[in-house]
Amino acid sequence: MLWGLLRRHVRPYRLPLAVVAVLQVISTLATLYLPTVNAAIIDDGVTQGDLGRIVELGVVMLAVTGLQVVCAVGAVYFGSRASMGVGRDLRSAIFHHVTGFSAEETARFGAPSLLTRTTNDVQQIQSLVLLTATMLVTAPIMCVGGIVMALHQDAGLSWLLVVSVPVLAIANYWIVSHLLPVFRRLQRQIDTINRVLREQLTGLRVVRAFAREPFERNRFGAANQALADTAVEAGRWQALMLPVTTLVINVSSVALIWFGGLRIDAGQMQVGSLIAFLSYFMQILMAVLMATFILVIIPRASVCAERITEVLDTEPAIANRPTALSPPTIAGEIRLDSATFSYAGADRPVLQEISLTARPGTTTAIVGSTGSGKSTLLALICRLYDVTGGSVRIDGIDVRDLDIERLWSAIGLVPQRGYLFAGTVAENLQLGAPPGHVATDDEMWAALRVAAADDFVAAHPDGLQMRVAQGGMNFSGGQRQRLAIARAVIRRPAI
Repeated sequence: MLWGLLRRHVRPYRLPLAVVAVLQVISTLATLYLPTVNAAIIDDGVTQGDLGRIVELGVVMLAVTGLQVVCAVGAVYFGSRASMGVGRDLRSAIFHHVTGFSAEETARFGAPSLLTRTTNDVQQIQSLVLLTATMLVTAPIMCVGGIVMALHQDAGLSWLLVVSVPVLAIANYWIVSHLLPVFRRLQRQIDTINRVLREQLTGLRVVRAFAREPFERNRFGAANQALADTAVEAGRWQALMLPVTTLVINVSSVALIWFGGLRIDAGQMQVGSLIAFLSYFMQILMAVLMATFILVIIPRASVCAERITEVLDTEPAIANRPTALSPPTIAGEIRLDSATFSYAGADRPVLQEISLTARPGTTTAIVGSTGSGKSTLLALICRLYDVTGGSVRIDGIDVRDLDIERLWSAIGLVPQRGYLFAGTVAENLQLGAPPGHVATDDEMWAALRVAAADDFVAAHPDGLQMRVAQGGMNFSGGQRQRLAIARAVIRRPAI
C-alpha cells in the first residue's frame, strides 16, 4: 500500500529524484575513494618522507572532498524540493477528495482523524521520500563499494565483515519489527487527542455551563498520558538501536585493529592499508545503519499510508451520475413522494413515507418536535443524504439525476448552526454570491437588511469589513444566525 501510494504521487518528480540519485552516486563514490587516497598519503608519502607526494595527494583529496560536498548539498536540495512537492500534492489530493464527501463519510472518519491524516500522516510520507531519495541510494553503494574497496586493501581481514554486518543487521531488524505495532497505536492516539481537544474547544461554553471542567481535564489528561506512554515506548525501542549499533561497531573496530596490528607485525599489511580498511569498515557499518534508519521510518510511514489510502479510496456516497442533468433554469418546486430515510445502523427510519409539495413563491414550514426529522428532511432536499426509499424531486426531476453543483447553486441554505468563516463580514457574504459574480456593497447591505443584520454591522466602525473570528465566535448566536441568513439570500436562490 505504501509503495502504491508513492508510485502515484512521486511520478511527477521523477526528474529531480533522478538528479538526486546521480548526485548521491557521485558523492558516495567520492566518499569511497577518500580512504584509498589517505592510505596512499601515509604509505607513499609519510612513510617514505616524500613531501611532494603528500602535497600532490593532498590536493587530490581536497578536490574529491569538494566534489563530495557539492554533490551532497545538491542532493539534499533537490531531494527536499521533491519531498515537499509530494507532501503538497498529497495534502491537496486528500483535501479535494474530502470536500466531495457526503455527511456520512465525514462522520465515519471524523474531523480530527481527517485533520491528522492530512497533516501528521502526510508529513511522515514526506520524510520517507526525502530519506529514501538521499539514503536509499547511498546505503547499498556504500555497503557494496566499501566491501570491494576493503577487500582490495586486504582480503585477510574480510572475515570480520562476514561476522559484524549480519549481527548489526539482525539486531536492528529485531528492534524495527517491534516498532510497527507501536506506531500503529501512536497514530490512533494522535487522532484521539485531536478529537478530545477539538470537542473541548468547540464545546467550551457547554463544559463551563455544566461545570464539567474537572471531568474534561481528566479526559484530556488520560488521552495525553496514553499518547505520551506510547511515544516513550517507541522512543525506548528507537533508543535501543544506538547502543546496539555502537556496541557492534566498537567491538568490531577493536577486533579489526587487533588483528590488523598482528598482520602489520607479521609484515603482511601496511599501516595506511589498515587505516583505509578501518575507514571502509566504518562506512560499511554506517551503510547498514542508514538502511536500518530507513527501516525505522518505513513502519510508521506504512501505517500513515494505509490511513491516507483509506481516505483516498473511499468513494463518496453522494456523487453525480454519468447522465446527470443540468437544466438552464430551476423554478424551485420541491416534491417529496413517499420519501423514507434511515441512518446507517438505526433500528427505524427517521423519516417514513413523507409526501409534500413546496411550490415556488411560497413559504413552507415544517413543524415538529426535537428529533422528528426536520433537519434530515432539509438535508435530503440539498442531497447531503440520499433517500433510502421514495424520491425527492426538484421541478419534477429526481435530485439524484441532477448535477450536484447545479442543485446546490439553486439552494440558499441557512444551517442549523450558523457557522461563519474567519475573515470579514463582506468575505462571508461573498461565499453566498452566485458563482462567478462578485456581490456589490449595495447587494450586501440589501441582504443584511433582509436578515435584520444591518443594524449591528452598520453600528461597527468597520462596517462590512468588520472582522469575523473563526466560527463567528465574536458574535452572539443570534447575530451569527442572521449573518448566515444574509449569506443565503444574497444569491437570490430559487429555493
